[in-house]
This record gives sequence, C-alpha cells and structure tokens, in this order.
Amino acid sequence: MEIKHALRLRVESCIGTIIDVHKSVSDTWENEKILSQFERLRKAVNRMDMSQVSERDVLLVEEATNALLNEFKGAFKDGHFGLIGETLQH
Repeated sequence: MEIKHALRLRVESCIGTIIDVHKSVSDTWENEKILSQFERLRKAVNRMDMSQVSERDVLLVEEATNALLNEFKGAFKDGHFGLIGETLQH
C-alpha cells in the first residue's frame, strides 16, 4: 500500500473514532455543531494533499485521539454511554 494512502487511512480512522465517540455521548451532551465540524474535517481529509503530511503529523493526530479516548475511558467502561461500534462494518 502506498505510504501516503496509509497515512490518509490512519487520519480517517481517527476522525471516524472521534465521530463515533461524539455520537455515543450526544444523548447526554447534544451538540450537532461539533459533529458537523468533524464531518467537514473528514471531507477535508479526502481533499488533502498527503504529500505535505508526515508520519509525525499522523502520530500527533493519533496521540490526540488516544488522549480523547482516555478522557472518556471510565464512562464507557462503566457502560454509561454504551458501546462504540456496536455493529460490524466491512
């Protein structure tokens, strides 16, 4: 797989994870503006020139995503917000 394509997939995965987390907590903290901004970000990544993106850039995105997940870890572990990705996707 081309390196730039792999980097794009990793960024898209992070954005998708953030959107999934937001959807899970949106019943409690309804904020469609935030969700729409992440959806716009997802579309922007599709248009992004990945030749300008480095491995370090993607690592920063992944670290930020992991930090967000750690913030919600307790709430999801306790079952307060349900499961992320309850359905299988291919």
